[in-house]
Amino acid sequence: MPRTIRAGLIQASVDGQSLQDLGRLKQYMIDKHVSLIEQAAARQVQVLCLQELFYGPYFPAEQNARWYAMVEKVPEGPTVRLMQELAKKHGMVLIVPVYEEEMPGVYYNTAAVLERDGTYLGKYRKTHIPHLEPGFWEKFYFKPGNTGYPVFDTSVGKVGVYICYDRHFPEGARALGLNGAELVFKPSATVAGLSEYLWELEQPAHAVANGYFVGAINRVGWEQPWEIGEFYGKSYFCDPRGQIVAQGSRDRDEVIIADLDLGEIRQVRTTWQFYRDRRPDTYGELLEP
Repeated sequence: MPRTIRAGLIQASVDGQSLQDLGRLKQYMIDKHVSLIEQAAARQVQVLCLQELFYGPYFPAEQNARWYAMVEKVPEGPTVRLMQELAKKHGMVLIVPVYEEEMPGVYYNTAAVLERDGTYLGKYRKTHIPHLEPGFWEKFYFKPGNTGYPVFDTSVGKVGVYICYDRHFPEGARALGLNGAELVFKPSATVAGLSEYLWELEQPAHAVANGYFVGAINRVGWEQPWEIGEFYGKSYFCDPRGQIVAQGSRDRDEVIIADLDLGEIRQVRTTWQFYRDRRPDTYGELLEP
């Protein structure tokens, strides 16, 4: 029986904004996303995910403590509070990736999940933290997440989140499936020359292996002054068969929208019995350091 939801992804650029006034930069990006959320609402989107660290540039391109000023409490901070108001205004489930402060000096790369009435359902903290060339110095900014792999029971279905570098690790993707996810959002920031050859391989593979829908997001544009590479957009949805069903452009701000029939999950899992046939009793060595 069809269970169709309208889902959306936002990809956006920093538009060459000055990095000198972080407060002004942050407000610019928030205002831009409010406008894009309005566009999604006008097109009857029911669940919408923003890009990784949406209210700024990808600042882990450098190691500079000035960026600690971008942290907020979750859910008490002003950005999540604003997004709760927008979720309620538009009757839309929102996934909101922010730079979270747990306490002074303890920071996480986090996504808050908000119900369509504005209720805060919980958060996911990015589990796998990279520290590698060119300019992905995330261990300077983020502590590894400690939330496990939660799945949020929303009005549109069971939603999971897996952030950027996480997507290279199939273990968490499987954990989300075991926890009941029907739709997994993967907000990211990744550049051409490094990961583009993987972009349309890994997420469809996770969708197939676990029998759920995936929404993968990448920002767009060149971010000055670092120029670590072009954020190439191409955000997309794929179905449980690994087919890309909607995809964005390479180089512009955009809301990518797809109508997803969650009933397909049962159809696919009836054919491919991966959950029945898995052998966790043989996987013990995967837990060894």
